[in-house]
Amino acid sequence: MGCRRTDCISKPLSGLFEKLGSLVGSSPLSFFVIPLILTAALGGGFTFLRDREDNDFEGQYTPKKGPSKVTRAFVKENFPYNGSMFSEERLYHMGHYASLIALSPQGSNILENPAFEDVLRLNDKILNITVNGTLGYKDLCAKVYGECVSNVILEIVQSNETQITFPVYTYRSISVFLGSVLGGVITGADSSVVSARTVKLFYYLDNLESTADASKLWLRGFKKLLSDETDGRHIDVSYYTSKSKQEEIDSHTTDGFPLFLITYACAITFSVISCLRRDNVRNKVWVAVFGVLSAGLAVVSSFGLLLYIGLPFVITVANSPFLILGIGLNNMFVMVADWQHTKVNDPVPKRMAHTYKEAILPITITALTDVLKFSIGVTSDFPSVQSFCLYTSTSIIFCYIYTITFFGAFLALNGRREASNRHWLTCAKIPSDNLDHRSEIHNICCVGGGYDKNTGAEKKQPASNFFKDYYGPFLIKPWVKGAVIFLYVVYLAASIYGCFHVKQGIELYDLAADDSHVRKFNTDDREYFSDYGPSVMVIVSEEFPYWDKTRRQELQRCMQDFRGLHFVDKDIYTSWLDSYLSYGEEAHLNLDDKDVFLQNLTQFFDVFPFFKQDVNLTGDAIFASRVFIQTVNIDDASMEVHMLKDLQTAVDSCRVAPLLVYNQKFIFFDQYGVVISSTIKNVCVITAVMLVVSLLLVPNPLCSIWVAGSIASVTVGVTGVMVLWDITLDTISMIIFTVCIGFTVDFSAHMSYGFAASKKSSPDEKAVEALSHLGYPILQGALSTILGVSVLATSDFHTFRMFFKIFFLVIVIGMLHGLIFIPVILMLCTLRTDKFENKDKSLKITKL
Repeated sequence: MGCRRTDCISKPLSGLFEKLGSLVGSSPLSFFVIPLILTAALGGGFTFLRDREDNDFEGQYTPKKGPSKVTRAFVKENFPYNGSMFSEERLYHMGHYASLIALSPQGSNILENPAFEDVLRLNDKILNITVNGTLGYKDLCAKVYGECVSNVILEIVQSNETQITFPVYTYRSISVFLGSVLGGVITGADSSVVSARTVKLFYYLDNLESTADASKLWLRGFKKLLSDETDGRHIDVSYYTSKSKQEEIDSHTTDGFPLFLITYACAITFSVISCLRRDNVRNKVWVAVFGVLSAGLAVVSSFGLLLYIGLPFVITVANSPFLILGIGLNNMFVMVADWQHTKVNDPVPKRMAHTYKEAILPITITALTDVLKFSIGVTSDFPSVQSFCLYTSTSIIFCYIYTITFFGAFLALNGRREASNRHWLTCAKIPSDNLDHRSEIHNICCVGGGYDKNTGAEKKQPASNFFKDYYGPFLIKPWVKGAVIFLYVVYLAASIYGCFHVKQGIELYDLAADDSHVRKFNTDDREYFSDYGPSVMVIVSEEFPYWDKTRRQELQRCMQDFRGLHFVDKDIYTSWLDSYLSYGEEAHLNLDDKDVFLQNLTQFFDVFPFFKQDVNLTGDAIFASRVFIQTVNIDDASMEVHMLKDLQTAVDSCRVAPLLVYNQKFIFFDQYGVVISSTIKNVCVITAVMLVVSLLLVPNPLCSIWVAGSIASVTVGVTGVMVLWDITLDTISMIIFTVCIGFTVDFSAHMSYGFAASKKSSPDEKAVEALSHLGYPILQGALSTILGVSVLATSDFHTFRMFFKIFFLVIVIGMLHGLIFIPVILMLCTLRTDKFENKDKSLKITKL
């Protein structure tokens, strides 16, 4: 027995669309003008664009309920910031600061003259920056003991110390960590510094509200000074401020709009070329132009509406117009293909009725699944994903509405011109046959209106004949089917292998333009200062009896486990508890006694005031405390992922007390824990939605299953190939990936629908007929979309280039599924399952 038909909704829907097409064909002007008026009204929302921009990096690109945000709130409550005792590793947020990296020429030592003289000269210029006429660095700087936090490395080098040990050096009886300020270090046998390629300087400002505006001005002055700096002949300088990352994102929010205009020009050009006809009446040039315009109107209307409402405009939303353009072009090619299959001598309303009956149903299938999947994306943990999905789903709705109204109306108006046998450019009536008394040029340029006398429809294009006469018959050969299946198995195997090697994580410089100072600084930072990563707080988050020797030793064993991790330097460790125990041993104190332990803490904090910030002592109980470990060799984003996982494993393995780990950068690392799960969830939702919709609207459940299966197949393929193109999985690529995967199902859906609806007797004939009607529109849609997004490959912004890469992979792999894999698989599966099935002669081919 074959599969039973499941298209219980498609027949009444087709009848409804048939009536709508007749109505549009009868009154096209109303359906043409109303969308224009609506777009003009809604387009006014773009006046609010600047007010709606919201690219707060933390707020938009990190999970709303990320665990590090909860930990930060705990740190803020239990270890309040002490403005008079500044400590970088104890900060729970970024704060206000500026930094520079000075790099010496290849082979030279930054710590020797003349390079070091350039560093000192630049440092003096920075310290002399003033704002508001009087306020300088000394007035705005973060302080310790009433003095500005200085770059100690400069003092150490200037003091002419003979041996500077690395990474920790004792200067004036204080241990100074040099791993974060010296890069490219070569050390001797005794760990003393022989030479260094780079030095990093920091300029920390206070976090007082009273000086917040002045601090921002000082940072601007720093940025201007460094951007104009030309005196450093012996050093190459890169710089960064606490505002740089946000300023960089804000400056590129609307960069996509000029690219979108170029894309539109490319799309119009390709569409016009695709719709060119030698017949001066049947030429579809203006149809192509208005098809692209229809997608543009949808973007303007949807964006304007949501900007009116007040929805935030995030930089990821700038990718949406490219997707909508691709959907609009596919809709246009499908409708034009069906229009060409109508009888040219029928009245326009009848031709429109037939076109809508055949074309709008598959367009509805893809539009419905797209809207549903993006609507589900509103539940994402990432606000940027929520905004993107709202803008995109609204745009798809408008694109669908404008396709069946605005574009359909123009198609009807163009049909009236064709019915009157008028020229495509001048609209003047022209003869349908060549005139003997006219020149050949006149007959080429001023004659048209021919059609296929046998079918009564327009003459088929050469590309359609290629799929019918050459490609289709070639694909049905037994050895070709075998080769295709073999290649498909190889494709799946290679893709699955690649999936296990996908890198996860986002580099900060990927959020900046190629020529940005942010990118240069972060690149230098990764190259020369990745040997030592962030200092991590290990927090005891509940009341704990530190005076209980047994439990204290268990806690110390937990801390030893952290220090034993492969990415932690076991020798660089800051612990108030260990220091207090050493202090008690020297003072002959019995710290195993609660009263003695608590009574002597105050005196200990007087001697070591920084440790007072690491203990929440209230009354006779310690409700929270923290120690610090130093990470090493965190040289890329994938290592950050592994670091978080191993730290959490160490936290879970400690049974003596509940622990937390925190560094201000972990706020941005939280995305790693949800990106993969969110991507898998999104793909599963898309697959499920597509399966349900296709089961309701596609005539054969087997075809519906393969449509859904193609999503999984394309997902695996794209993910596997991402490795070869150096694409990592992060928040932004997750958005793009989900969008593109949902888009590619169009190819498989159209091909499967055409195969199932064919009334041919054998699977091979079904495939050939489906390819003859669908092959060229699929190829047109794929090529026009690739051409449209190709301009993004030239962008200076990583986000747009990544969009192009993923979109290109999805379109190419999706097209291969639609034109090669799906037809062959359907032929083989149908041969087995429908061998004895009586063919339903009532099925009608949808000529897309």
